[in-house]
Amino acid sequence: MSEIQVWEHILKWGHAQNPELPSDITNYSKDDFNTLKSTLQQFIPFIKFYNLTNKEFTDKVLPYREILSEELFINLLKTFLSLSDPNIKPSDNLKPCITKKVNLKAIDSKIITSQHVEMISKWIDRLEITDKLTSSYEYKLLFRGSRDGFSLNKFHEICDDKTSTVTLVKVKSGNEILGGYNPIKWKSDDVWCITKDSFIFSFNTDRIEDYILSRVKNKNYAINNGPNRGPSFGGGDLTIWKTAIWKSTQMLDYCYSKKNFYEKPIRKTENEFKVEECEVFQIINQYTKNIVPGKNVSKKSSKIYKVNLIINKLMFDDSKQFL
Repeated sequence: MSEIQVWEHILKWGHAQNPELPSDITNYSKDDFNTLKSTLQQFIPFIKFYNLTNKEFTDKVLPYREILSEELFINLLKTFLSLSDPNIKPSDNLKPCITKKVNLKAIDSKIITSQHVEMISKWIDRLEITDKLTSSYEYKLLFRGSRDGFSLNKFHEICDDKTSTVTLVKVKSGNEILGGYNPIKWKSDDVWCITKDSFIFSFNTDRIEDYILSRVKNKNYAINNGPNRGPSFGGGDLTIWKTAIWKSTQMLDYCYSKKNFYEKPIRKTENEFKVEECEVFQIINQYTKNIVPGKNVSKKSSKIYKVNLIINKLMFDDSKQFL
């Protein structure tokens, strides 16, 4: 669902809660705006206004400026007035906003930093890179080639049956970091595993802003499990074969990345590459790991749930005139 649809459905729900409000906003009084503002104030912080186009903001949001906080409205106005193209979004012009000091636990990695962790965590949550990270994740080191040995058996011994993992590879003799997120279990059963939430990515070690994110396109071929290979995403979209994590004087490291079942290539070349380091982390959600369903839910999480529930209900029942 686009952000403008979210905004429109939230407005529609707000009007349904207050049927006495005029149907035409030009007939709104100050009290009418205050009524709508009071109804929607808990949902407005979750609207990603910067993902709207200039035209969407002008046509759909500006008329409701009275229900926005003064600070938010001024910031939005400054941002959208600076855009010359009515069809452009502010987020299209923003460079990735990498926080210098992020509120994240230091990661035990020889490949990435907490800044990479912040970006990967946002991708897991399907957030824009300019969005504020709300989840808290622990990156638990499972496997490290230089520590555990570049052994295919060791990878499967340690990582099989582990869910929600991020694999990282430092390419030898270059400035590339490659990786992938697998939300489901690693296995050794030589079958394709289905998921719509996996993704692969690459970073430039010199410039974190130079990254490529590629989400799975064909969910039926998202993860390629097998006893004769290491972490493998898609049909070679990112593949670490046994020779890549099995250090031998007789064999070269053997990995490659070639677009197949994911959205885009993550390297400029399809040539094989060697691995300097390989790490696998399990991603643990700090909020949910010990939670009992229905208990100990924070007020903020309840609001997020309520927003999603309302939007989903509106989308599902719109044709039935739910409101």
